Amino acid sequence: VVRGEAGVGKSALLEHLTKAASDCRVVGAAGVQSEMELVFAAVHQLCVPLLDRLDSLPEPQRDALGTAFGLRAGPAPDPFLVGLAVLSLLAAAAEDRPLVCVIDDAQWLDRASAQVLAFVARRLLAESVACVFAVRDTGEEDELSGLPVMEVAGLRDDDARTLLSTVVLGQMDDQVRDQIITEARGNPLALLELPRDLPSLKLAGGFVAPAARSLSGRIEESFQRRLERLPADTRQLLLLAAAEPLGDPVLLWRAADLLGKGVGIAAADAEDMIDVGDRVRFRHPLVRS
Repeated sequence: VVRGEAGVGKSALLEHLTKAASDCRVVGAAGVQSEMELVFAAVHQLCVPLLDRLDSLPEPQRDALGTAFGLRAGPAPDPFLVGLAVLSLLAAAAEDRPLVCVIDDAQWLDRASAQVLAFVARRLLAESVACVFAVRDTGEEDELSGLPVMEVAGLRDDDARTLLSTVVLGQMDDQVRDQIITEARGNPLALLELPRDLPSLKLAGGFVAPAARSLSGRIEESFQRRLERLPADTRQLLLLAAAEPLGDPVLLWRAADLLGKGVGIAAADAEDMIDVGDRVRFRHPLVRS
């Protein structure tokens, strides 16, 4: 379980893991606030690419998972059987090639999915399966408590200065630099986003007012201002992408074609908002929210 505040780099670490696991099959899911009330939504998102193995499961597990996913009629399945079914499905999928399950924004998983995925993670022993969760640290107990944890802290001041220098290419007043580093508290996303709100004159002249809002709030405001500068067509497509939980690029392109707004995707990609490849990925969860 990778824990840390918003913007500290959890999603970037998962992306690095996904690229590094080139010899493994990687499946992923991400918690979505709008789906927190939908039972098994995240489990469905994770398991959809593996459903070709569904028929290999024992009948009680197959029926439980099929019912949970709406593939079979029946009463609400036993959560224990659903957990066993997911464990068996992942193990079956890993028979030919090791499997890595990457779950981002776990703080927004629906409760049923969080329970099932934690159940599975605790029971992985000899299977060639790894589960890696990224979760925003709230300081409260959650379903993932008890699993091995890696805390992601902010950058040291020297590293923060180095990152900041890659964003601000012009002159920067020393006091402004020190204030941004102090307010960012080593948060990489804050170091990238906070200077965007400051005109070059203020960066060079040292005229910056102290922050009045929380760090995550200011980062969200920065993304909001960038979104507002985009064309209306692009904003509408980003809204569609945010509402579509599976990140299916074919579905997004089809929607863009129906709406006559295909050029909006290129504009969103150019603005570093989304990355459209085999999946539609938001560059950061705060963009999606």
